[in-house]
Amino acid sequence: MHSASVFVFALISCGIIVTVTAQTSTPAPAGIPCALRSNTSCDECLQNVTCLWCIPTKKCVDYPVKSVLPSSSVCPLNDARWGLCWLNFQILIITISVLAGIIIIAILVCCFCCCKCERFGKKREDAQMERQTRLRNARQKARRTEMQMRHDEIRHKYGLAKDNPYSRMNDH
Repeated sequence: MHSASVFVFALISCGIIVTVTAQTSTPAPAGIPCALRSNTSCDECLQNVTCLWCIPTKKCVDYPVKSVLPSSSVCPLNDARWGLCWLNFQILIITISVLAGIIIIAILVCCFCCCKCERFGKKREDAQMERQTRLRNARQKARRTEMQMRHDEIRHKYGLAKDNPYSRMNDH
């Protein structure tokens, strides 16, 4: 479980580093719209974080923020680049989805393990308490029996022993 946590942490760290490096590249002046960067290079287009580069058409377009994913009419996902020129947008989406799935599964496994351990610990605690109660009752019964025997010996010694426990004391 520990190695899986380390693996998930490493993947998340790599994703954050890639995202940060993509966004910390030299920012373009805010006044230049993405459309004016068409027919230049991918690096020049992606200097502005709001731009999307399409390889076959060599167009630099504003990222369609109204939809989560750019439609194929804007640019096919295979050919779209955003953030980094070497990073395929489709691979980026798949990688983020896989990472999100791994994180969700890891959280569910952790929750399941915690609940199972808590339940197992409670069962063990209940069994231990039951065992202690049985031992306490057995010791109490032994003490009661021993006390009864001592009392019977004392009664016998002083002649107070009764053959019939329901007879009156002055009958003897």
